[in-house]
Amino acid sequence: MNKQSFIKGTMILLTAGIINRLLGFIPRIALPRIIGPEGVGIYQLGYPFFIVLVTIITGGVPLAIAKMVAEAEGAGKSDYSKHILRTSLALTVIVGTLFMFISLLLAPWVTSVILPDERVYQTFVSMTPMMIIVAVSAVYRGYFQGKQNMIPSAASSIIETIARIVCMLWFAYILMPKGLAYGAAGAMLGTAVGELLGMFVLLWQYARDERRRPNAVQNSNTDEQHHLHTPPQNRNILKRMLGIAIPVTGGKMVGSISYLMESIITARSLALAGIATSVATAQYGALQGMVIPLLLLPGAITMSLAVALVPSLSEAAARKDRATIHKRMNQALRLALVTGAPFAVIMYILAEPLCLLLYDNAEISIMLKIMAPFALFLYVQAPLQAALQALDRPGRALMNTLIGALIKLGLILYLSSNPEFGIKGAVIAIIVNSIAVTVLHGYSVSRLIGFRFKLLDIIKTAIVMLIMGAGILFGYRHLPFTGLPWLQFFSAAAAGVILYLIVVFMMKLVTFRDLVRIPVIGKWFNR
Repeated sequence: MNKQSFIKGTMILLTAGIINRLLGFIPRIALPRIIGPEGVGIYQLGYPFFIVLVTIITGGVPLAIAKMVAEAEGAGKSDYSKHILRTSLALTVIVGTLFMFISLLLAPWVTSVILPDERVYQTFVSMTPMMIIVAVSAVYRGYFQGKQNMIPSAASSIIETIARIVCMLWFAYILMPKGLAYGAAGAMLGTAVGELLGMFVLLWQYARDERRRPNAVQNSNTDEQHHLHTPPQNRNILKRMLGIAIPVTGGKMVGSISYLMESIITARSLALAGIATSVATAQYGALQGMVIPLLLLPGAITMSLAVALVPSLSEAAARKDRATIHKRMNQALRLALVTGAPFAVIMYILAEPLCLLLYDNAEISIMLKIMAPFALFLYVQAPLQAALQALDRPGRALMNTLIGALIKLGLILYLSSNPEFGIKGAVIAIIVNSIAVTVLHGYSVSRLIGFRFKLLDIIKTAIVMLIMGAGILFGYRHLPFTGLPWLQFFSAAAAGVILYLIVVFMMKLVTFRDLVRIPVIGKWFNR
């Protein structure tokens, strides 16, 4: 099994994440054309419940596995890593099975009483098989990430995305004649098939790695048999795992429950504003199913950084190497800003043509335009939260997330129920939440390790964004493609990106030394 450096591991996950995000826009574009914004709204109303249940089942377990395996590998205890894997698998499969049956039993009550639209029932039932699948996948991903081998996670996520796209659209198309509720349920069934194939890729990768090391496997199995007959060893692993996982799960639960409550409160608040249920469902579907996924496209970067950052910081913290911790934090935050900034500029300047091109809907562009300037707060939030978790401060991350969630839900209830704001109230609340949580995370990291992000990098990034924005606006207005809207958009965006890259290198926000570390293409720059 190949161990990668922090930068290389991040780049592997980043590449897979970008591919997944780009592929993920295929159903984002095609699904509304099959089941409409209202059907997307039904799908989105069921999805937050799935996120809550998966968070309960897996929560912080993958992160705990990654952290414990990284520590074990750092101490040269590979056999102990495999024992961690088996213990965590047993835990998550048992809990996943339990919640799957509970969900099936309570589905009629949840969809008729808690959720604001009874048509979510079919979607809710369709998602229940995924609980066990996601639980198993999460454990193996944590194991491979703890070994600092990001290739299995990247490969499985790409396979899962491709399968999900095909099956989601196919099943939605087949079931749509039965009604919107069944069309949305078909999309959820397609998601389940994708998750299943992604899990198979991880299992295959693990089996292949085991076959490559027959001697190591034999010795490891002998050691594991000894451990398995030692109950205190099992209890120690479980105790340590839960000690890490429970606070992290609490933090994720705040976000998941906030997401669920957001869907319920938004729909109820829009109803209080005098908006019909079908219209409110369509507006919420547009926000959560179209605008926010577009805004979170660079989230592939931040998630890659966060995943790679945990084992790297854990190892450095175990060695009490503060210099490496500061170096990794600066790398992660700088990369998040530099790679996220051009997306934010394009989504702000070209919001209307972008929404027309993707969704054939210019009305939703106002939401994207309002949110785009504040997207950078979202992009740096994940690395900061990962740092708190890797440095054994998940409780602080939990509190910050809770504060942000309470602010967001309160603002949604107050603003969205006002006819003057409507769905824009939810947009404003999400923006305030992203700013509040990011600032609190940054303050917590700063106090914990004495970290100071380089102010000059922030100033340089802002200057580059302004230059890029001016270039895009000029290109969109003056390039000779006004008769072809899609070509006008892409030519202006491409010109802006080229200008952005030139200025980024001129200001040394990115150097050729950074490019050398990128997998595959790095060797070209090295020459």
